[in-house]
Parts: sequence; structure tokens; C-alpha cells
Amino acid sequence: MPGMANQNQHIHCIVNNCHYWSSGNRCVANEILVASDEFGMDQPDRIDATMAKQLSPTSVDDCMSTCCKTFVPRGSADVNADSIQRMS
Repeated sequence: MPGMANQNQHIHCIVNNCHYWSSGNRCVANEILVASDEFGMDQPDRIDATMAKQLSPTSVDDCMSTCCKTFVPRGSADVNADSIQRMS
């Protein structure tokens, strides 16, 4: 179905101190938001993937100018700052 996420999609992440990191270098967040570094620095943690449809797209010149806005340090109290859930 157009516009629907592929349920077999695999997001790989090697940041092992993220709350959503899982063995095999898998991201188990139910949603992620990849944004420009500038956006990531300017917006609070509560602005994340659940709000993606409301956000304006931006351009970057290379991958070094992007960040995963969904990152939350493992054990952080900020895990509930947005509505992102850890999938099993």
C-alpha cells in the first residue's frame, strides 16, 4: 500500500548506548526521525518521528550533516520525552 512503512524494514545502528539499540546492531524503535544536524540541535527532544508529517523537509550536502533525532542514551530519564516505543 503506498505510503505505508515496509513491515520487513531493517534499520541498522551501531550506537550501542542508545535506548533503541539491540543485538545485531538493530534499531528497535517503532519510528525514527533522521534530520539535519541544525534541526537536531535547535529542536527539543519531544520533537521526533511522531511529528514528522508536521515538519518541513530540509536539505543537507552530505551524510555528515545528518543525525538520528530518535537517539536517547540507554538508561536516560528522557526515554519518555516523546511517544517513540521500543519494539520487541
